[in-house]
Amino acid sequence: MQKVVPSAHAARRVPARGAWSQRLQPYFYVVPAALFVTLFMLYPMVSTLWQSVTDANGLNAPRFVGLANYRAFLADPNTLNALRNSLLWVVGAVTLPVGLGFAFALLLERLPGAALFKSSVFLPYTISGTVAAILFGYVLDANNGLLNLLLQWLGLGSLTHRWLFESPQNTWSMIAAYTWQATGTNLMIFLIGLQGLPNEPLEAAKIDGASGWTYTRRILIPMLSPFITINVLMAAINGFKTFDLIWVMTQGGPARTSETLAVTMYRESFALFHQGYGAAIAVVISVIALVFSYSYLRTTFRQEAS
Repeated sequence: MQKVVPSAHAARRVPARGAWSQRLQPYFYVVPAALFVTLFMLYPMVSTLWQSVTDANGLNAPRFVGLANYRAFLADPNTLNALRNSLLWVVGAVTLPVGLGFAFALLLERLPGAALFKSSVFLPYTISGTVAAILFGYVLDANNGLLNLLLQWLGLGSLTHRWLFESPQNTWSMIAAYTWQATGTNLMIFLIGLQGLPNEPLEAAKIDGASGWTYTRRILIPMLSPFITINVLMAAINGFKTFDLIWVMTQGGPARTSETLAVTMYRESFALFHQGYGAAIAVVISVIALVFSYSYLRTTFRQEAS
């Protein structure tokens, strides 16, 4: 039987194909993630940016209108009021859930038998924003709500309000409902941080006489700064994009006084079919969130580096 000897040309081609296969192999692993990011992140971003400079309404072919939607945003008193409410939400979401979560973590970290209290604080986070909104709708009801009945029973009837129908009480009332739901996750993150701190510097600080607020401010807060950064960023972004709780409790009313930018974007895009204008609002929300996140992270990293 005659033995087949590969030609010199074929012998050169086989190693070449193997080398190219090895070079391309890493890209094959990246392709699924790249496709996912392109389809579900980059394409929606580019599409939203394009729609924001058109008069898209979902019915007719969109026409390019330049920056008209952005000029309308700056001239519309409803969107400016929504921007003010969004900033209130960010301030409330950062200070109340994060501050309470940090305070509870310090109190409960070494408190015996605190597991039940930790569970009760974390439990509201497991329910949806819609359920929390319905629950607080009953609590804050103007006529038979639990809060007004409690105030009247305590002889504080002058403090009763139509909590969801008066501005700015309606916004702060919904921030209180959000605080009730979101404090638990901040508490858990801070507890994880406290339990992971090394004992040596903590004991050394106590031996040097640090205690109380001085111990917290000079020792605990700097050592917990990565966890504080995570909680503050998550709270700020959640404050910007909160929608379900507001929509269920007030739908932005009365008279759009409790609207945030997220609610205004939904109303303009899907209720009034001003999709181009709604896309412009979405771009504004994204830019504000990106600028805040970048500024906050840059300041935090500079402080840690120094």
